[in-house]
Amino acid sequence: MDTRITITELLAAKRQNLKIAAISCYDYTTAKLISQTGVQMILVGDSAAQAMLGFDTTLPATMDFMVTITAAVRRGAPNVFLVADMPFLSYQVGISEAIKNAGRFVSQAGAQMVKIEATSPYLDVIKAISDAGIAVMAHIGIRPQSISKIGRFKAEATTAEMAAELISLAEQMINNGASSLLIEGTAAEVAGIITKRFEVPVISCGSGPDCDGQILIAPDILGLTQGQSPKFAKSYDNLAERTIKAFNAYSEEVEKGRFPDNGHSYHMKAGEFERLQKLLKGSL
Repeated sequence: MDTRITITELLAAKRQNLKIAAISCYDYTTAKLISQTGVQMILVGDSAAQAMLGFDTTLPATMDFMVTITAAVRRGAPNVFLVADMPFLSYQVGISEAIKNAGRFVSQAGAQMVKIEATSPYLDVIKAISDAGIAVMAHIGIRPQSISKIGRFKAEATTAEMAAELISLAEQMINNGASSLLIEGTAAEVAGIITKRFEVPVISCGSGPDCDGQILIAPDILGLTQGQSPKFAKSYDNLAERTIKAFNAYSEEVEKGRFPDNGHSYHMKAGEFERLQKLLKGSL
């Protein structure tokens, strides 16, 4: 029986006021661990360009890279609702290209939904992808792919006028086929209004507690980012410190010849070493 979480379960959670836990994850190993928890959604975010590749922005993430890691996450977490992030220039260059790229995530990587950082000029893109049978999560509020245009991010919808614009944008997204919203870095009061006003699941990324669900990146949750996290992130462990300690312990054992020991080595079958010695002696 298929136990994969679908959009049907996410919609049911919203209607029953049950919160949705989501994590941004970029690799098979972490996804496999997440799949053994109560987390319902994984987003393979283009933030992988920063968290995995060390870039300053999300912009260097390519389609091929994103499809590859999304497929890896799907293999690790076959049961979780999977959203793939459309990277920079994967949907901005035209509708046909956007549909083609969104389709790659579904057909090649097993994604159930694609995420687009959207403003009004891309309503036709969202509608076209949705009309093609692919579920779309519209990402509003702070949009990291716009960093080169904006220069520096600040909280969104902090004035009444800005809030009204964002609420209107959310409505436009849904009217054009968005099946879900992700709201990043937005005033909590406004995110709460959007969540209550619309029927689709609304996920908060630093937008307060009143959304249908919350998302953080896995490295932040695990405490691996060493002070580089945004204000809204929370760590639930300190794996950076514990990981460094483990690597140091390994290094010390190697340097002192304590690793590997016999228990971590392969050995010849009984009697074969003696036979080898005789063979070698006979060849001299």
